[in-house]
Amino acid sequence: MCICMKTYQIFIDGAAGTTGLQVQSRLEAQPDLELILLDEAERKDETKRRDAMAAADVTILCLPDEAAIQAASNAKEMSARIIDASTAHRIDPAFTYGFAELLKDGESQIAEAQFVSNPGCYPTGFLALVAPLVEAGWLSADSMLHVPAVSGYSGGGKAMIAEYERGTAPVFGSYGLSLAHKHLPEMRVHAGLEKSPVFLPSVGNFPQGMLVNIMLDQEHLGKTVTADHIKELYQARYQADRLISVGADNALTEKGFLAADALAGTDRLELFVFADSQNEKLVLTARLDNLGKGASGAAVQNLNLMLGRDMLAGLSL
Repeated sequence: MCICMKTYQIFIDGAAGTTGLQVQSRLEAQPDLELILLDEAERKDETKRRDAMAAADVTILCLPDEAAIQAASNAKEMSARIIDASTAHRIDPAFTYGFAELLKDGESQIAEAQFVSNPGCYPTGFLALVAPLVEAGWLSADSMLHVPAVSGYSGGGKAMIAEYERGTAPVFGSYGLSLAHKHLPEMRVHAGLEKSPVFLPSVGNFPQGMLVNIMLDQEHLGKTVTADHIKELYQARYQADRLISVGADNALTEKGFLAADALAGTDRLELFVFADSQNEKLVLTARLDNLGKGASGAAVQNLNLMLGRDMLAGLSL
């Protein structure tokens, strides 16, 4: 008797971009997944793309926002299931937010969803740190938070990658200085905050990795909360999770640095809590790979849930 493996058809719309290429590479190694691939000319053919979406069990959109909005409209017409990796639908109530660890019954919500929005890289770290504090009542929803962060240059797309690889990009630079970054609505809404944070992203001369920092003092907190209290809260919240953990106390280098690229090539997320001796000033830090748990890894995790597969299939721990 032959026991046949169930196979799924997956279409990556926008597979030529950084996130799409990483998703494709991960999925190609999975024997129960068959990719629907379009050549360069077909990727620009609306009919071919619609046909591929109709044939797929799930389509992953790795497109600019405007193109993702059009593709999502097509998906609604044909009742197709999609994961949107753009920023276009991250606070759209018609989409399930694809951060399973953050949502109540998140795994089942994503498994049953037709439309899933993949979280942003910076918001993934920010939300993992902030949402539990707001839910616990330790951090007021009207808090004004300050969030300096740094990412590897791979998050900037092909042009930025090429510039860094040529050696013509600055070693370090901040951006988003209009203070109207496209991640802000996502960070505010899914953290349960009333105000958008002051968010200062930056890019460093390393390919993959990310640190998201949040600066707090006791005036932010609704009760006297120590670093140990916050660590215990995170440990309780994420105790059953295999991707999110509280960082080890010995994570700093010999010279006291927290390396931004230590999780490069993985799909893990580490949370750190630092404080002065009186617990009056605190810094919360999330460390992740901007292309792992911050992008392609998250998309694969959401795909696994939507297909009823092992959530960690194709992921790197």
